[in-house]
Amino acid sequence: MKFQMSGCSHHTAPVDVRGRLAFDPQQARQALSALRKRFPGAEAVVLSTCNRVEIYTAADTPATMPSHQQVAEFLADFHGLRLTDIFEDLFERTGEDVVRHLFHVAASLDSMVVGEPHIVAQIKQAYDISCERESNGPLTNQVFQAALRVAKRVANETSLNEKRVSIPSIAVADFATQIFERFDDKRVLVIGAGEMADETLRYLVDEGARRVVVLNRNFAKAEQLAAQWNGEAAPWTRLEQCLTEADLVVSTTAAGEPIVTRAAFDRIEVARYQRPLFILDLAVPRDFDPAIGECLGVYLYSLDDLRAACDRNRQEREKQWPAALRIVDQETARFMADLNHRATGPIIKRLKQGWQQVKEDELRRLHNKLPDLSDPVRQEIDQSFDRLINKLLHPPLESLRDESEHGIPHALLEAFKRLFQLKD
Repeated sequence: MKFQMSGCSHHTAPVDVRGRLAFDPQQARQALSALRKRFPGAEAVVLSTCNRVEIYTAADTPATMPSHQQVAEFLADFHGLRLTDIFEDLFERTGEDVVRHLFHVAASLDSMVVGEPHIVAQIKQAYDISCERESNGPLTNQVFQAALRVAKRVANETSLNEKRVSIPSIAVADFATQIFERFDDKRVLVIGAGEMADETLRYLVDEGARRVVVLNRNFAKAEQLAAQWNGEAAPWTRLEQCLTEADLVVSTTAAGEPIVTRAAFDRIEVARYQRPLFILDLAVPRDFDPAIGECLGVYLYSLDDLRAACDRNRQEREKQWPAALRIVDQETARFMADLNHRATGPIIKRLKQGWQQVKEDELRRLHNKLPDLSDPVRQEIDQSFDRLINKLLHPPLESLRDESEHGIPHALLEAFKRLFQLKD
């Protein structure tokens, strides 16, 4: 049994690279189908969030697993990129390290904002899509369900997710407040109407924002979100007008390319008469062309620019890290022991069945030669045979069980099967 993960995260790749490699839900479905076709013997799950793009694969035998190089080539091919442009930003994990890494991610110990709650829902969505596309299997089922249990334990047994724990909360409370002393006199434009936009509005309103405009391609969704926060909805065709009027912009769409280019902003800049504009671009890929940040009076910040605030958040939560890490280590050891036990279980069963058959054949031959044996004597002979087999089996089975606690190499299992002539 083999696990592997290949991908990138905010630790290894800037937001632009993560944006080029990101998958929306429909692309994830297409990618899983393509992975299944290219590597039919491997299970696969695609996890794509603002902070990471990771492809998890698993298989019973190493021969059916794609290598890190092959997954990197797949990522480049799928997104129409050159492998040389992305390979250095990718990293890999194998075996037990994959399990521990996924548990870290699920527990939000690997997030930019430690303790943020959204990652659990994102992991569940990634797993559900793999089930929908039938790219999952016994191994990915076990490890992703275990990851959700780990996240629940960390949330229940530590205080990592207390107070401000999400990207919007950090962006507004720890970042925007450094630019604006007050929000009640600012015109706020929120672009997008999803979960990130909703949460951002919650923090903005808590900070005093009153003049809120929500703009989304789906106007009905914009109306619904605006109504929840006593704001105003605007149709997508008013994007440039809304940007001209805004003081603070928070953009959270899932567009595949910038929704505001430098050329488009040049027209907006003229109409604004150099009034200051603060833009929090929380989208991946970016919604605003980075060159817009060079314009006079524009303060444009992306997810990567929030890293300092996120690092402060991480430092404040370090006291809870030891408890959370202990949970991850406990659950990783438990998962690997269970997994290895399941791997050895069928082998032990076949070995016992084979020797049991030999015992029964020999007893039948002996009883046929000695038909006058009494029942008590027959019973004693049967018990002697059982004790002999148990004593002979004890050393190899004990060694196999001991090895299972630390992970059994595939070669050892194959050697064990050949040594005792066990058929699959």
